[in-house]
Amino acid sequence: MDKTVTSAAQAVADIGDGASLAVGGFGLCGIPSVLIDALHARGAAALEIVSNNCGVDGAGLGVLLAADRIARVTGSYVGENKEFARRYLTGELEVELVPQGTLAERMRAGGCGIPAFYTPAGVGTQVAEGGLPWRHSPDGGVALASPPKEVRAFDGTEYVLEHGITCDFALVRAARGDRHGNLVFNRSARNFNVLAAMAGRITIAEVEEVVEAGDLDPDHIHLPGVFVQHVLPLTPAEATAKNIERRTVSAPTTEVHV
Repeated sequence: MDKTVTSAAQAVADIGDGASLAVGGFGLCGIPSVLIDALHARGAAALEIVSNNCGVDGAGLGVLLAADRIARVTGSYVGENKEFARRYLTGELEVELVPQGTLAERMRAGGCGIPAFYTPAGVGTQVAEGGLPWRHSPDGGVALASPPKEVRAFDGTEYVLEHGITCDFALVRAARGDRHGNLVFNRSARNFNVLAAMAGRITIAEVEEVVEAGDLDPDHIHLPGVFVQHVLPLTPAEATAKNIERRTVSAPTTEVHV
């Protein structure tokens, strides 16, 4: 039952070219940065990524993107990643943009063994009708567009059929976990991590603090170990090294007391 591995390299050793990966995180919050760096060092290419976004320039999944290791992204947000936008618009990267709530439910459905579900999100738009550019041509045209999806009415309301997502692997990051793979996430870092872990056939979790089995309160566990195959304990330096996507500060104010 002990699922711990001794190194990040060992954790990603089975991820080869063309693998599909569900990756947790939102922006740079809760991303499995140590596993991503290990995957970059391994050299796996032509990866198909399912994640809310694709990191930022120079950090997170942006590291793999800049190294030309990613062939396709299924996500909901391009954000301020200039290299992501450039590769998409020049036809170097295939991108399936999905409404954020739909993406979350597609990952959850895949993890629960639900092949498809109906949702009202996207009805009456190219999400349902097809035609969204998945891949551009170098001249700016559309080389590959999304296909139309089944639309069905329930009680007078139309819904579009969306398919569950499962991936070969999942990479996630947790604040605490035990050797059996039970995980606890810290506040907003929970984001897509639980869903990504569920969607992966083999899930690898990097964990900031690993405890013995039985030390976690069962009522506080966010993801049961049945969804996790490998646990990577982080060093103190790795656990505290967290990038900030955008740092903002407020101008000092002068208070007047009467």
